[in-house]
Amino acid sequence: MNIMQEIIDRAKANRQRIVLPEGTEERTLRAADRLAADAVVDIILIGNTEEITKLAQKYELPHIKDVCIIDPICHPQKETYTQLLFELRKSKGLTLQEASKLVENPLYLACLMIKNGDADGEIAGAQNTTGDVLRPALQIIKTAPGISVVSGAFLMFTDKKEFGSDGLLVFADCAVMPNPNAKELAEIAIATAQTTKAILGIEPKVAMLSFSTKGSAKHEMCNKVIEATRLAKEMAPDIAIDGELQADAAIVQAIGASKAPGSAIAGHANVLVFPNLECGNIAYKLVQRLAGAEAVGPILQGMAAPVNDLSRGCSVEDIYKLVAICANQAIAAKI
Repeated sequence: MNIMQEIIDRAKANRQRIVLPEGTEERTLRAADRLAADAVVDIILIGNTEEITKLAQKYELPHIKDVCIIDPICHPQKETYTQLLFELRKSKGLTLQEASKLVENPLYLACLMIKNGDADGEIAGAQNTTGDVLRPALQIIKTAPGISVVSGAFLMFTDKKEFGSDGLLVFADCAVMPNPNAKELAEIAIATAQTTKAILGIEPKVAMLSFSTKGSAKHEMCNKVIEATRLAKEMAPDIAIDGELQADAAIVQAIGASKAPGSAIAGHANVLVFPNLECGNIAYKLVQRLAGAEAVGPILQGMAAPVNDLSRGCSVEDIYKLVAICANQAIAAKI
């Protein structure tokens, strides 16, 4: 059984409530229909009920009738969510009238449902920018305790079984933080290790990447990675982590043994933490295109509850898989 199927099966065995605020978007509807048919999660669509019903008929999606549909303009919990948002944001100057209007925005409504315990996770981004998805999430759900940054990880499925965990590696941050400082980079490393364990069920072996291995080069950019490694070990001593390591030293056993003798991570890493977004984003796209790897993500991490952002070029399959991953995040958060 492949790892993605294991993720889907775990979601089926402990069904979570995943809200899709872009409820009238075609790919989202098609994914929701498949997810309902396969009983992967309990889907909540946000959108006008009549419009969703007509679109389901147009696209021939028979299982949409089995999902929960919430009309953002008119639903029984609207006043509850309005009051909740007002209480959360009144110190920032939000008025009750403004809160009443914002709860009609599906992206805000989805986060309020999670905050109120009426949903377990959210997937959006097929129609909306990352900024639009993250803004209400950061205002309402906020980051997890001890974490100040949100980051994005990709699961990289390759046919190179000698690397990572049988060809699977986790890359971060490839989606959110342009240039994290040492503390933020340490938090990204910890969050990515937690994502790896929660979603994949494997023990993370984290390599903090640089163009230097164990002092082979001297530069302030290397110093940031060295400090981030120290901080991550201090903040989470139970995580297997090492750095600074060059990419080949991190994943190739012979090179790791040569360049970083005595390191438990060098040559065995399954989690690669890049020093900045530029490196991470370029790396995952090169591995995806040149090596033919399947890149699943970005998986947003660091939030107090799972909220995930799709690429606007996503496929139905992308949405399906990310919903299953989101469900696994929600399951892990409850343990």
